[in-house]
Amino acid sequence: MSMIRLPQVDSSDCMLPGPPSRNNGGSADLVSTGLLAYAAGSTVPIVDTRSMQLISVFPVPPPAATTTASASASLFPLVTSVRWCPTTLRLDLLSHDPTSSHSHLLLAAGDRQGRICLLDLRQKSPSMFLQTDQNLKLGIQDLCWIQSRSDSWIIAALAGPSRLSLFNIYTGRCFFKYDAAPEILSCIQRDPFDSRHFCVVGLKGFLLSVKVLGNVSESDIVLEELKIVTDASELVKLEREGGVAGGHPGTVNNSPAFALFPTYAVKLAFSPHWRHILYVTFPRELVVFDLQYETALWRAKLPRRCGKFLDVLPDPSVVLVYCVHLDGRFTVWRPKEGEQVHDMCMMEELMPSLGTSVPSPSLLAVVISQSDATLQNVGKHFSDAHECSSHDKEFNMDFNNTLDFRDESNIISKTYLISISDDGKIWNWLLTSEGDTNDTKDTSDAANGTEASKVPVLDPKTDARVLSSSDSMKDVAKQTDDVKIGKGHPLASTVDKLTLKISLVGQLHLLSSMVTMLAVPSPSLTATLASGGNHPAVAVPLVALGTQNGSIDVIDVSANAVAASFSVHDGVVRGLRWLGNTRLVSFSHSLGNEKSGGFVNRLVVTCLRSGHNRTFRVLQKPERVPIRALRVSSSGRLYLLILLRDAPVEVWAMTKTPIMLRSLALPFTVLEWTLPAVPRPNQNEASKQSVVSSQDQTADGAPTDSNGAQEDLTESFAFALVNGALGVFEVHGRRIRDFRPKWPDASFISSEGLITAMAYRIPHVVMGDRVGNVRWWDVTTGQSSSFNTHREGIRRIKFSPVVPGDRSLGRIAVLFNDNTFSVFDLDSQDPLANSLMQTQYPGTLVLELDWLPVRTDKNDPLILCIAGADSSFRLIQVNIDKRTGNESHPGCVKERFRPMPVCSPVLLPTAHAMALRLILQYGVKPSWFDTHTAIPDIKANSQISRSLSSVRDLRSYLIDASPIGDSVVPELLLKALDPYRREGSILDDERVQQYATIFNKGSAARFSFAAAIFGETLEAYFWLQLPRALKHLLNMMANKSLIKAPVKFPSTSIDDTSILTRMFTKGRSVAASTYTNLVNDGQLRMMAFDQQELWENASERISWHETLEGEQSLQNCVHELVTVGNLNAAVNLLLSTPPESAYFYPNALRAVALSSAVSRSLNELAVKVVAANMVRTDRSLSGTHLLCAVGRYQEACSQLQDAGCWTDAATLAATHLKGTDYARVMQRWAGHVLNAEHNIWRAIIMYVAAGSLHDALAALHEAQQPDTAAMFIIACREVHAEFLENLDPNEESSSEIKDKLLVLRGLSPQNEVVIAVGELYTKYQQKLVHLCMDSPPFSE
Repeated sequence: MSMIRLPQVDSSDCMLPGPPSRNNGGSADLVSTGLLAYAAGSTVPIVDTRSMQLISVFPVPPPAATTTASASASLFPLVTSVRWCPTTLRLDLLSHDPTSSHSHLLLAAGDRQGRICLLDLRQKSPSMFLQTDQNLKLGIQDLCWIQSRSDSWIIAALAGPSRLSLFNIYTGRCFFKYDAAPEILSCIQRDPFDSRHFCVVGLKGFLLSVKVLGNVSESDIVLEELKIVTDASELVKLEREGGVAGGHPGTVNNSPAFALFPTYAVKLAFSPHWRHILYVTFPRELVVFDLQYETALWRAKLPRRCGKFLDVLPDPSVVLVYCVHLDGRFTVWRPKEGEQVHDMCMMEELMPSLGTSVPSPSLLAVVISQSDATLQNVGKHFSDAHECSSHDKEFNMDFNNTLDFRDESNIISKTYLISISDDGKIWNWLLTSEGDTNDTKDTSDAANGTEASKVPVLDPKTDARVLSSSDSMKDVAKQTDDVKIGKGHPLASTVDKLTLKISLVGQLHLLSSMVTMLAVPSPSLTATLASGGNHPAVAVPLVALGTQNGSIDVIDVSANAVAASFSVHDGVVRGLRWLGNTRLVSFSHSLGNEKSGGFVNRLVVTCLRSGHNRTFRVLQKPERVPIRALRVSSSGRLYLLILLRDAPVEVWAMTKTPIMLRSLALPFTVLEWTLPAVPRPNQNEASKQSVVSSQDQTADGAPTDSNGAQEDLTESFAFALVNGALGVFEVHGRRIRDFRPKWPDASFISSEGLITAMAYRIPHVVMGDRVGNVRWWDVTTGQSSSFNTHREGIRRIKFSPVVPGDRSLGRIAVLFNDNTFSVFDLDSQDPLANSLMQTQYPGTLVLELDWLPVRTDKNDPLILCIAGADSSFRLIQVNIDKRTGNESHPGCVKERFRPMPVCSPVLLPTAHAMALRLILQYGVKPSWFDTHTAIPDIKANSQISRSLSSVRDLRSYLIDASPIGDSVVPELLLKALDPYRREGSILDDERVQQYATIFNKGSAARFSFAAAIFGETLEAYFWLQLPRALKHLLNMMANKSLIKAPVKFPSTSIDDTSILTRMFTKGRSVAASTYTNLVNDGQLRMMAFDQQELWENASERISWHETLEGEQSLQNCVHELVTVGNLNAAVNLLLSTPPESAYFYPNALRAVALSSAVSRSLNELAVKVVAANMVRTDRSLSGTHLLCAVGRYQEACSQLQDAGCWTDAATLAATHLKGTDYARVMQRWAGHVLNAEHNIWRAIIMYVAAGSLHDALAALHEAQQPDTAAMFIIACREVHAEFLENLDPNEESSSEIKDKLLVLRGLSPQNEVVIAVGELYTKYQQKLVHLCMDSPPFSE
C-alpha cells in the first residue's frame, strides 16, 4: 500500500508566471546585483537581467478565508508592490550563522488584500507576514525599505488611498501610522543620500518628508508636510465621474491609488546627483522640486505626441532624466548648464509595433540597472591604457569577437533599461551616449594628483573608449544642446554635441496571456520503441498552452522557459491537443455577423518545426453550434474527434491532409480515447513489454492508403451519454463498432448526476459526475466500484503515467469545478483516505491539469502540470512514499537545463559567494576564469594552450600572497570554487574582461570591483575614494612637517589668495562647468572630503535659486553665499530687502557686520552677544553669519553642526579653515554620519581625510567586518608605500618627509587594533574554508 503526498520542497523553480497587468500596479524593482523582481498576478518572478533568464517565481500564499463569499477572492491575491531589501552579503561569520539569519536576498511584497510578506530567495517561500489590519484590507500601493539603525531596516508602506504605515520587520508589528486623508497617496521613495529619509507624494501634489530615527515608537519619526502646486482639475473630474470618494472623512475605501485611477499616475524620484532635489511627474507635468527651499525650481508641460507621464527615472551616472509615458514612449531630458532647467533631447518607443498583436501590448514599468553604472565608474577610475601589461593584452584577445566590426570608440557611457509589458515580455534596452571623447576629455588633473589617468581607455564591456577619471559625466551630458527630436532616429550630432542611441539587446518571453488550455504529448508516445530496443523512448519534455489572446506557447519543462510562441487565432484558444511530438491541433470560435448569426469555428494544425499554421474544415457559412472540445487518439497521429454542442461528433483522420471519416449522431456528454495498455502486477516482465509495445509497433509498421491514413490500426474510446448510459467504441479506418465490454451491475449507473469527466486506460474506465462521485469500471471483467469525494462536481480526470515495476496502476488526478484538485490511488483499499486533498495550490486557482509523461523509473516522482487562473504554469511534484521501505525521491525535474549559464555571484551559496568575493579581493589572474579547456584544437590558440599547461597549479593563478591572514586559504577557496568555474557560472566574459583591466591596478581597484559585483555600491565608491583620501592626508602631513624648506606637493588645500578671490567674486553663481574633478557621480560626490570639492558642490547649487522669490528663499540664498565665501553678493542681497519686510532689521544688521567693522575688538564683542541672542531665539543661521563677519569660523561651524546643518558647516570649513581646524570639523561630521546616518563607508572616508585612521579602523572592527578591516589595512599600506616611492630622492626635503612618514600613524604593525584585526581575519578565513568545504556546490 502506498500513500501519495505533496512534498515539502518548493517547486517555484518549476514555474512560469503569467503576464503582469495594470492590476499589479506596474510594480518592479531592480536590485544593484542585477536581479529583477516584479509583480505578475499573484506571483513575484525573479529574473537575472544579465542573461535574461528566469531564476525563480514566488507564489504569494492566499489569506485564510473567513467566509464563503471571500473564499474565491482570497485564492487570487494580486501582488501590487515589490521591493528588494538593500541589505548586502553579511560578512560577520564569527558572530552569526549564515543559515539562520535573514538572507541578503530578501524582498517585500504587498497585495490587494492589504498583506505584506517578506520573501527570502534562499528559502523559496514567504518567511514572514507583517501584522497588517486584515479587517480593513487596505490594498498596498507602494513599499519602501528605510534604515532605522546601522544593522536594521524597516518597511514603509502606502496602504489604501491615504495611509502611511511603518513596520518593524523583526517583530512584524506596525509602530507608526499616518492618515493623509483627504489626500490620495501615490508613491514613496528613499533618499539615496540618507537612507533614514524618504518622501511620499500624493495625486494632488501633497508631499510628505519623513525621517526615521528609530524603530520603536512614534517619537522616532520626524514629519514635514509640503505642497507641490499642480493642476488637479483632471483628477477632480475623474473623482466626480467615477464616484470615487477617495480619502474624504466618513468614507471607507480600501483601494489604492492605482486602482482608483489607473491612468492617473504620479511618481517621485530622488536625484542621484544632487541632494534635496526631487523629480516628480504628474500625468501632464514634470517638476523639479528642491526640498531644502521647499519650492519647485522648474516645471514642464507634457510634450506633444506623447501620452501621459507614467514614471520618471534619473540616470545614475549621466545627468539625464528619463520619462516613461503611458503610450509606451520614452523621452530623455537634459539640464542646461548651471541650471535645473531641462530640455527634451530624445523621444523613442519602448513598445515596437512590428509583429505585435492587436490590440498592441501596454508598457507597465521601466527600471534602470545600477550595477552596470557602478562597474563603469570603477573601470573608468582605475583603467589606464598605457599601463596594460602584455599578459592583459593576450587575455583580452581571447574575448574579442572577430565578427563584430562596429566602431565603439566614441561611446562615453552606457545605461541599461529594463521594460516590462503586459504580454509577458521583458525587454532589455541599451542607451548609449556617444560623442568625440577628444572634445570631452579634460587634460587638467591637478585636483586628482597622480592617482587619476587622463587618457581615454577601452571600456572593458564594450571595447569602447570612455572618459578618463578626470572627466565629469555631468559635463558630458551638457553637450547635448540643440539636438533634434525624432522618433526612432538617433540624435543629430555635431563636433561638440552628444548623440543618444537606444537599441534592444535582449528579451525574455514568458507566458503571453491568460492560459485557457493545457496539453501534453500523449503518454502512448513514451512507449514507442526506440530503435527497436526493449525500452521506451524518452518523452519530449514539452507542454503546449493555449491563451486568451489566441497564441499558443510551447513550454520546455527541462529549461522552465517558453521554447516557442505561435500566433494562431484571433480569439481565445478553446481547445488544444498534440498530434504526435511535432504538431498541434487547436480551435477557436467567434460569433458570426449580425445578419447570418451562428458561429465561425476555426480549426488549425500548427507545425512546431516550420511554424506554419494550416486550417482545415473550412466552411463557407457560419455554423449553428460551436465546437466544444477536441479529442485526439492516443497514437497522436491517426484519429481526431470534434465535439460540437448539440450536434453529431465528427471523426477525422489526421493525415497530411485531414480527412473527415464519418459522424456519430449520439448525445455524448463526455468521451475519451484510451491510453495504452499497462502490465498487470501478476504478469512477468516479458508479457509486460509485449503488451506495452504491441499497439505501437502496429502504429509504426501499419500500411497506409493513398492519403497516408493507417487503415488497420484499431483504437478505442469510452463515452457517456446524456441518459447516463456508458459505452466503448472501436475505430478501425472508417469503420466504428461497439467494443462490447462486459457491463457492470445495473446499480453502477446512477441517476444522481451527469457524467462530466472521464479517463480510459485499458481495461479501466474512470468517471466523475457533477455531484462529486468517482466510479471506475473494468471493461473486461465488469468489476466496478465507486466512492464520493464530498466535493463539488468533477471537471477533469487524468490517469498518471506508469512504468514497468509500478505497484499501483490506478493513480488519478481529479480537478473539481471549484478549481481545486486531488490525487487518488484507486488500487488502495480506501482511496479517499489515501488521497492528497489539496483544496488549493498556494496563490492560484487551478484551471487545467495533466500529468507530464517523463517518468522512466518506478522511483521517479510523478509530475503534475498545473495551469492557474492567474495564468501561471507550474509543475507539482508528487512523491510516492512506500510503506514497504522504498524512499521517495524529491526533485521536480531531473536536471535544470539553461541555454547559457547564470553568472550571478550573489546567487551562489552564501559561503561560496563570500569565497568568490575574497578571491576577487586577493587578486586572481583572469586566465582562471577561462572555461575553454574542452576545445579540441588547442594548438590554434596559444593562450588557451598556455593556460592548460598550468591548470593543475591553483597557486599560479594568484597574483601574490596576502600580507594579512593565512596564505594557504586562497588556494583552498579556488579549489572550492572550481566547479562553478568549470560550468562558467562565476562571471560572464564581459565581467571577466572588466576585471582584467583593473586586477593589477592595486588593491583598492580589486576591492571596489568585488563590492560592485555583489551590488554593494557604497562600498565600491568607498574603495574608489580611499586612495585619494589617504593621499590627501599624507600631503597635509608632509606639508606640515616641512617648516624650514616647504616643498609643493599635489595638494588640494586652499591658500589665502584663493579664499580672498572667492569672498569677493562678483555675481551670485559659479559656473558649473568648473567641476571637472574625479567626483562626478552622486554617490561619489556624497563622499567628498576635499575642500575644493566641497566648495564647488555648494557653489553649483547657487545658480538654481537665483530666480526664486519669497523671504525664506532669500534667507537660504544668503546662507549659501556666506558658506561659499561670496560675501559681496550676500551683502547686496541683504541690502535689497524692502523696509516693510519683517526681515529688514536683521538683514541690515548682518549686512553691516559683513561689510565692514569699525573697531574690531568692540565689533567682535557686540557680534558675539547678538549672535548668542539670535541662537536663543532659534536664529542660529543669522548668528553664524555674524560670527563669519568677525572671522570666528570655527565657532560658526560648531553652531551649524549643533543646528544639524552638517553639509553647510563642511562647506564653510572648506572655504575658510585649514589644517587641524578643518580636520576637526570633518572628524565630528564623520561621527554624525556613522552614528546617526548609519553610512559607514562615507564616515570612514571622512575619518581618513581628517587623519583619524584609528577611528576608521575601529568603525570597521565594531561593525564586525573582519575581511573589510583587513582589506582596509592592505589598501592603506599600499597607497602609503606608493606615496613614499614617488618622492623625488634627489631633493633634501623628500628624505625628511620619508623619515617623518615612514610609519603610517594608526596602522603600524605594532598597533593593538591592527594585531587584533589580523587575528580575527585569520579566524574568519578558517571558518569560511570550513563552510565552503561542507557546502555542496550549486547555484540559484
